[in-house]
Amino acid sequence: MTELNARPRWVRRLVPATTGLLAASALPPLDLGPIIFVAPVPLLMAWRSRGADVRGAAADGFVAGVAYFAFVVSWTWYFGAVAYFPFVAVLAAYWALTGALVALAQRGGVRRPLVIAAAWTLVEALRGRWPFGGFSWGEFGYALHDVPVARSVAGWGGVLAVSFLVVVSAAYIEEFLDRRGRGVATRSVGLGLVGVVVIAIGAHVALPDLKPGATIRVAIVQGNDKNRTLTSAELAERFLPVSHFTLARGLDDPVDLIVLPESSLDEDPRIDEFLLDEITSIARTHDAAVLANAAVEIDDGRRLENTNFYFDPDGELVGTYVKQHLVPYGEYVPGRRFLEGLVKELEQIPRDQAPGDRREIFRAGGVPFANLICFESAFTEISRAYADEGAEVLVVSTNNRSFRRSPNSAQHLALGQMRVAETGRPLVQAAISGRSAFIDADGDVVATTQLFDRTTLVRSVTGTRGRTPYVALGDWILVVGAAILVVAAVRARRVMRFAASGTHS
Repeated sequence: MTELNARPRWVRRLVPATTGLLAASALPPLDLGPIIFVAPVPLLMAWRSRGADVRGAAADGFVAGVAYFAFVVSWTWYFGAVAYFPFVAVLAAYWALTGALVALAQRGGVRRPLVIAAAWTLVEALRGRWPFGGFSWGEFGYALHDVPVARSVAGWGGVLAVSFLVVVSAAYIEEFLDRRGRGVATRSVGLGLVGVVVIAIGAHVALPDLKPGATIRVAIVQGNDKNRTLTSAELAERFLPVSHFTLARGLDDPVDLIVLPESSLDEDPRIDEFLLDEITSIARTHDAAVLANAAVEIDDGRRLENTNFYFDPDGELVGTYVKQHLVPYGEYVPGRRFLEGLVKELEQIPRDQAPGDRREIFRAGGVPFANLICFESAFTEISRAYADEGAEVLVVSTNNRSFRRSPNSAQHLALGQMRVAETGRPLVQAAISGRSAFIDADGDVVATTQLFDRTTLVRSVTGTRGRTPYVALGDWILVVGAAILVVAAVRARRVMRFAASGTHS
């Protein structure tokens, strides 16, 4: 691979950028999922050519990350360049960190597919947790949301286990290309790839079946058909709640649960007589529970809480849930007092939201279901905890209207499919402007709406009981990854000591 170093700098940068572009095409909107297995190869080639050059490997990782996230989170452009460019750069920095770790391993004479996959997965996990609760969107495992075998792997070890197998496969492919013609080495790489296939198929075959629970009939109400900000007149006429109430009243099928998505209400229904009367009427007319959402004022209006309100079939408010995992610089502003006045775009977030402090499981038709609001479905630990606590269905209420006709909504559904794969629970995603969907317990999207259709979607949902291995064991793949890196570090240190002793002698 030394020939890469002999080429002009722009050519050397183009190689890792190819990884970013290929990997981005594996996710919506192109959604060429299996291409993710070869997408990392150009970047791995660049890292091999760097050898022990930590700064060079980090630079290659950063370039690849920029190319990747520039497309994957392109929808942040709607919040302005001041949001888009720093966000892409921060996300790309994690790929730079992975490159630095790989180069450090190579400095110690250690370069193995397992080491590369372990470094990649641990850094992906870091990105999904830190800072400000992390951002897991775009983890490699999500590219295989439509592949049943990959979803089975997630049932054992979460989406990070899928990412691990993706990267280790790519590392074996890159090693094969580097060693082609060298018989023993080529055979060892082939055995490694066969091992990955055997593990994946074994996970698919051996994944235990969960017990089916009761079946409920669920109606999703998708009431915002405006691909724009509402006008003052529409706000005064209460367009959003009226639109959703009109659709809900028109439901023909008998249902057990009616879901009005995130931001479907414009005020707190506990103090707004119009909202309370309408919801009570809809619940009693259909003899169905109603889940609705509003951002409500607290602290004398200084802050907000993103709140789900749950009404029983008699129209009585029986529970609330406040979103726990908030979006930094979307729903609250870390370091607001230092940034206000410097960043004009923060005027779009005049008040911070306050996080909730507990999960809530509601029951409809005798079936316990989980509450997740928007961004929360991007995090495995929340849905895993709900499944462990007895929820049989996951219900996600979301508002993706701000992202217009971008791939955000399709990507969000892909995340939902992996939450289903991890927990074994079917998922109902109610989006105020689309795409709303039902995902069955196998992880297949069985019904969906289009963006900015004013419509309803009704389907029977059968809950599931029991725990998948992932719900029971959690992210054990991180322990495995950490152990691999520790062993690699010990071996690298020994190699470096041996080399140093040879030099002195």
